[in-house]
Amino acid sequence: MRFKCLILDHDDTAVHSTADIHYPAHIKTMEKLRPGVEVISLEGWFLKNFHPGIMEYMTDELKFTNFEIEEEYSIWQDFVATRHPEFYPGFIDLVREFKNRGGRVAIVSHSTKEVIQRDYDSVGAGDIPELIFGWHNNENLRKPAPYPIEEILKNFNLKPEEALIIDDLKPAVIMSRNTGVPVAGAGWGHRIPEIIDYMEKNCHFYLKELDDLRALIFP
Repeated sequence: MRFKCLILDHDDTAVHSTADIHYPAHIKTMEKLRPGVEVISLEGWFLKNFHPGIMEYMTDELKFTNFEIEEEYSIWQDFVATRHPEFYPGFIDLVREFKNRGGRVAIVSHSTKEVIQRDYDSVGAGDIPELIFGWHNNENLRKPAPYPIEEILKNFNLKPEEALIIDDLKPAVIMSRNTGVPVAGAGWGHRIPEIIDYMEKNCHFYLKELDDLRALIFP
């Protein structure tokens, strides 16, 4: 195999979750905290995830107070707890094959570790992720900080070039630059021109479909 380890994002890379869970939770938040204010579109929400980031969007543009951010988080947690996203067709089979051939699998995401494990458990694939680095209140311990990638390399005793980050958004590019681990842009989750353009230009590989990922890791 071309790589010994896959470092996977979760939302909109493994599971179809922004349109089904995260964005509807934001709509609910706005209805409660900013009634009457026009809500950003789904495409706009993707773009805010891309840049400057959701936390920056809430604090700098929406001017959410700390209390309102906690309220938003509570609403989001309720949506996450009661709605289960679907994995992209073929994703689990592909990653399972990689692991069965001796590959290592880790996850670095802004979703929580518990939610990520639950999603894999729900499709009988709870054994696939060996390490999960999810949301952490300390920004130095969550992506795009290099810490999760460095820990994965250390735990699996790998050189940077032996792993591959697979993600749909900019934080993965930042992690790649700071750790030397190559990054592949996951293009099957959305088709937003600004994001596609950035990822094509700044990733080592850009993958439009899951079949492209298969061809990359099983040459």
